[in-house]
Amino acid sequence: MGNQLELRLTGSGGQGLILGGVILAEAAIMEGKKVIQSQSYGPEARGGSSKAEVIISDEEIDFPKVLRTNLLLTLTQKSCNKYIGSLDRDGILLIDSSVIVPSSNRAGKVI
Repeated sequence: MGNQLELRLTGSGGQGLILGGVILAEAAIMEGKKVIQSQSYGPEARGGSSKAEVIISDEEIDFPKVLRTNLLLTLTQKSCNKYIGSLDRDGILLIDSSVIVPSSNRAGKVI
């Protein structure tokens, strides 16, 4: 797999997560990286569940979904609880100040 980063941005609709994922992907492409960006969100335009995933690699990407997150950005408690288990032991957990870090946290660094 080489040097590959798997990023997951999670929270509620309207927080800019999809746009953030697109911007990260575009920036990586401009740096000559291989990139896959995907997104999902609930039917509500605002307030529903929202997620963007970005895989950035120096080599071809074999699988288009994030499996082991290197960086997890979570802006709601619900999304933190749902995705915390996918974070690598050396991964970075980037949370909103209103989110309480679950005891199951394995992140190498919490910001």
